[in-house]
Order: sequence, then structure tokens, then C-alpha cells
Amino acid sequence: TTPTAPLRIGLLGTGPWARNTQAPALAAHPGVELTGVWGRRTEAADALAAAHGTRAYTGEAGIDALLEASDAVAFALPPDIQAPLAVRAAEAGCHLLMDKPVATTVEGARAVAEAAAGAGVASVVFCTLRFAPETVAWIAEQAAVDGWFTARAQWLGSLYAAGTASEYADSPWRREKGGLWDVGPHALSVLIPVLGEVTELTAARGPADTTHLILRHTSGASSTVTLGLSAPPAAAGLDIELRGEHGTVAIPGWDGAETAFRGAVDALAESVRTGVPHPCDARFGLRLTELLAEAEAQAG
Repeated sequence: TTPTAPLRIGLLGTGPWARNTQAPALAAHPGVELTGVWGRRTEAADALAAAHGTRAYTGEAGIDALLEASDAVAFALPPDIQAPLAVRAAEAGCHLLMDKPVATTVEGARAVAEAAAGAGVASVVFCTLRFAPETVAWIAEQAAVDGWFTARAQWLGSLYAAGTASEYADSPWRREKGGLWDVGPHALSVLIPVLGEVTELTAARGPADTTHLILRHTSGASSTVTLGLSAPPAAAGLDIELRGEHGTVAIPGWDGAETAFRGAVDALAESVRTGVPHPCDARFGLRLTELLAEAEAQAG
């Protein structure tokens, strides 16, 4: 068999997420050629591109040039900057590897889903647990089982707790939107494939940026979700548990974001090759944005 040509992927964004996860994963991936890095700040783009032996792009013209040189683009940008650029990339014929949430407005997320469908490009939204090998297998296993009764998901970070220092805490969109939008997509991306689409949603505020959700699913099961980024460090953590006819199961641990991101790259490449949409694509990204926007409106 002839080896397939590498997928040429450009990276938009130069922040901590791009530096720590996406650029290293793309540069090391045997099936990928990292075609370049685009950044708003020239020096940041230069530094990240140099670190991974690729070209730096900047400015409006740089976006078009990088799209021209790439088969696909990966995004490491705030959601509402990502969304219009994803539309532009799809219209230029590039496949999309997006971060979650796709956008924080339903209109923004719908524009992306429609552009991807209209251009016939593949898309993947990087909800970590849908691509880390340990959790992918677990979700598939639980989705194949009937008789779930309830589920409970808690995702509490301590990004904004007193005395914690994280470079991700500097992100303005994250501070403005809080845990609902930052970690909500992850929790929902696990519950929906197992319990079915959400048919009813109730949301209420907790302390600081904490949000509580109660969901009903098409399977008849219900779930509760607690999301936040301001927990005391000793209270932070992630826990997803399902209860049903066959007992109680909890999600396994997984090995970091870079491995999961490699899984997302593989999923995009597979979708490009087969033409079969990945379940965690731009349409699913739109659905997540619809649910989170509804929760935000209810919680006030």
C-alpha cells in the first residue's frame, strides 16, 4: 500500500494552550505536517513557529496565506474569535479542528456548523474526554449498555481560587464566562452519548462561578452536573458517575491533554479520509452551545 500523504495542518493561536498542547502534538504527529503558526503578536508567532521548525504567519494576510498552505486548521483561540475564523477556514476548503466551546453564542456556533456542512469539510471539536484513549473506550462501553437511571458529573477547577496561579487564569473569555462554558462542554460531551440527547434542562447558580444543571435525557435517565473554576484547591476535581440496572460505574483517569489532542487529530484525519462525520463535530458543537446558552439564561 502507498503511504498516505501527511495532513497539512496550520495552527491559529499562540497562547498557553497552543504552546503546551497543540503545537507539540501536531509537530510530533507522524501523519501531520505542521504548515505554520498564526498569531496576533508577531513575536509570539515567531517563537512558537521556531520551536517547532515551521513558519510564522501574522496579520489578516497571514490568515489567508496559512489557509492556502493547509488542508486543515487547528484553533487555539477564544471561542468568539475562533468561530468567524472557522467559517472563513471552511469557506477556504480547510477541515476544522476546533476547541470547545465552538462559540459562546448560538448564532456564532450555527454559522460554523452551516459553513462546514456547506463546504463539505470535516470537523472535530476537541472535548478532551471524547478523544483520550481511556475515556473513549469507557464512553463507548457505557453507551452500549441499557438501563441507566441517573448520572452525576462534577467538574470543579480552582483556577480562580485565592492563592492559585495558572497561566490559563489570564484568559478574559474564561473569566467572563466561567466554568459553565469552559468545562461544561466536557461534562455534556460524556453524558449525551451515554444517556441520549438532552430534552429538559434546569440551571441554578452556586458559589462564585459555580453552576448546577439538572438534565433529562431521551433515554428517560436524568443527570446532575456541577461546574466551576473557583473551588478551593482541596475541593477541586473531576468525577463522573453513572448508576443503573447494572450498578454504578465511574469514569477512569486519563493521561493528559496532549495524548487526547493526538486522538482528536486522528479522528479528524479519519473523517477526512472516509467522509463520515465524527460524532463530536461542528454540529455537536452547536448543540453544546445551545444547551450552555439556555443554562446561562436560566441561571442569570
